[in-house]
Amino acid sequence: MRFLIAALIGLLVSFPLQARVFNPQSFTLKNGMQVVLIPNTRVPVVKHMVWYRVGSADEPAGKSGIAHFFEHLMFKGTPSIPAGEFSKIVAKNGGRDNAFTSYDYTAYFQTVAKDRLELVMKMEADRMTHLTLTKEVIEPERLVILEERRQRTDNDPGAQLREQIDTVQYMNHPYRIPVIGWAHEIENLSLKDLRDFYKKWYAPNNAVLVVEGDVTMEELRPLAEKYYGVIPRGPDIIRQRPSEPPAHADRRVIKKDPRVRQASLQRSYLAPSYGDDKTDTKAPYALQILEQIMSGSATSRLYQSLVVDQKLAVSAGMSYSPNRLDVSELTFWASPQQGVSLDKLEKALIKEIDLLIEKGVAQDEVLRAQKTLINDAVFARDNLGTGAQVLGSSLAIGMTTDKTENWPDDIKSISRDDVNRALRSVLENKHTVTGILMAAEKGAKQ
Repeated sequence: MRFLIAALIGLLVSFPLQARVFNPQSFTLKNGMQVVLIPNTRVPVVKHMVWYRVGSADEPAGKSGIAHFFEHLMFKGTPSIPAGEFSKIVAKNGGRDNAFTSYDYTAYFQTVAKDRLELVMKMEADRMTHLTLTKEVIEPERLVILEERRQRTDNDPGAQLREQIDTVQYMNHPYRIPVIGWAHEIENLSLKDLRDFYKKWYAPNNAVLVVEGDVTMEELRPLAEKYYGVIPRGPDIIRQRPSEPPAHADRRVIKKDPRVRQASLQRSYLAPSYGDDKTDTKAPYALQILEQIMSGSATSRLYQSLVVDQKLAVSAGMSYSPNRLDVSELTFWASPQQGVSLDKLEKALIKEIDLLIEKGVAQDEVLRAQKTLINDAVFARDNLGTGAQVLGSSLAIGMTTDKTENWPDDIKSISRDDVNRALRSVLENKHTVTGILMAAEKGAKQ
């Protein structure tokens, strides 16, 4: 469930919304914790989220899995709340809670009735600094995490392929390491490793509180000051990430497995993100428009060409997410029709990419994509929690509320030339990573 929510977060942050939709209010506590309120009076419910600016890419070398480990440990207990009682208390009060971990942040949230906001705020503030970490606590949870990895990755050929693609896509950057961590490193994480990580990263000045729902700033501010404002400020943190060197060769990752029912291929390129747009600040917005043109619907370029016209694929598209602190990636993907070889499909996909580089996109395609993206943004406010997720994830990677709120204007400012310049910068004369997933005969050596 937590990984599903994390995936949804990655989707939602591709569609930040304008100020006329969210209208966030914000202030900062004396200890450095940012507090954001997104008023939403549709129902007497609130979503309370705490975002920590730490993810798997911030873990010490050789100690992967710590960030995700804490996603589990934070539910274990404190001196005032026995282990396992946190979620039970939320449920008894009619609420729901969960958490998720990404490369760049870890978030915890509760959705409760308005009159239960103070309760969950008190409990969340308690586990920010008073989490019980003992050998008796961490060892059972280590086994749970290892089993989670076996179920979600080791037993899924597609997930195994994706994991291996990342290891060659990123030659130096920690994005090459899976968020859940490597099993052999999870097994060796010590109690000291976990305590040191908690002491360094779990502090109010490294966190953002986002509350969305039927509450006013006059009601929220005193509660935030009462429960979070009294927590001592932690050490100042500079997130140091190694940079990615240029690639000098194309790379291929091939996964054969008898459990595969549908073959597929994907070709990925490194691409700029919101946090890594130093050379062209328009590029992340231009690439979102490109994604809509290439893969936004059944009338998109790739689907029409490979599925409808040529009848080579059962599905085809392009994916891109700008919501990274560092470099991101842009990926083309397709699955062949029955009787179509992966080699033939790959050649057709490459031809589409070459055509895109040669001729670019048309003005009418850009205008339609812009209209669709902005229309989608207008309706996103209807779902309680969308604002908290979008604003929280953006602030956790160093963006500001103004930058996030100005997204529709930034999208509207992109020209056809901006899109073509961005796509050629990413695709033209760049070394790629190609992933192939195919069935293998049972009993064949893998």
